[in-house]
Amino acid sequence: MNYDNQNLSGHVLGRLPREDLNLIVELVLQSGSLKELASAYGVTYPTIRLRLDRVIERLSAAVSGKQPDPLRELLAGLVERGEMSASGARSVRDLVQNLVRKQDEDSLVQKGGVL
Repeated sequence: MNYDNQNLSGHVLGRLPREDLNLIVELVLQSGSLKELASAYGVTYPTIRLRLDRVIERLSAAVSGKQPDPLRELLAGLVERGEMSASGARSVRDLVQNLVRKQDEDSLVQKGGVL
């Protein structure tokens, strides 16, 4: 689905990828029904729910002026395409977060900081 005839420069929605905008338009056209949206896209309800969750995350980041987390984007895409399970994606995300946290703690200790 493609709704390309609108200019959103300067609007927060203009920061979203075209595919997200198209999903938002289709959701409104389907009266907010995720079941109908899933049917329109030819995917399952859980898949459309994942896509919508990604759109919400990107929109929240755009509203707050932040960039979406690239790891979350990658993992969500893998789950959405069926290339990874949701539980596997959560495990990878948690592992990376723990490694980053440990690295930050180790860096602080090396600089003489206190935990």
